[in-house]
Amino acid sequence: MARDRASRPEAKPQRLFVAVDVPDGVRSQLSDAIAPIRERVRGKWVPAENWHVTMKFLGSTWPRLVEWVQETCARVAAQHEPIETSLTGLGAFPTARRARVLWAGLDDPDRRLAGIATSLDESLASEFAPEKRGFTAHLTVARFDPPTVALGEDLKTIAVVTDPFAIDRLMLYRSHLRRPAPVYERVGDFPLGR
Repeated sequence: MARDRASRPEAKPQRLFVAVDVPDGVRSQLSDAIAPIRERVRGKWVPAENWHVTMKFLGSTWPRLVEWVQETCARVAAQHEPIETSLTGLGAFPTARRARVLWAGLDDPDRRLAGIATSLDESLASEFAPEKRGFTAHLTVARFDPPTVALGEDLKTIAVVTDPFAIDRLMLYRSHLRRPAPVYERVGDFPLGR
């Protein structure tokens, strides 16, 4: 009986994350800006349609929790007003000299995006482990393995500046692991400040 239950799709955990999206025009500007690096450096380049700011990675989530996660996201979103931001440049984790991840940063001078991330972390803490690292508002552009890619000069010379854009909602996504890149399925949309 348990085996029958486990084989049903609705009984299997879902890989979830909470994110904010960026407009297509911003994706296009960023894609143009990173083209010189992409031509020169081998890596796992994230498709532009998958670029987002992860606010809270939930990972493997039992279906029985999905409704509670959606309610929690809606409650947190309602407590925070929409934000105006822009892309501010490129960065790398852990360092530009030994990059494992190339990212584009978002302007967050008042730490409002960080405040949303903290609220999500605290509100979901009864079921999901809190983040150990501080929040940095960014879009992951590429991953490099092994971590030996030197991007220092590229990060100094490539300007990534966009017009301001609004972030007015949180999104809950389910990640379907595929090759060459995951497919993200929207399972929730939560307006900020309403």
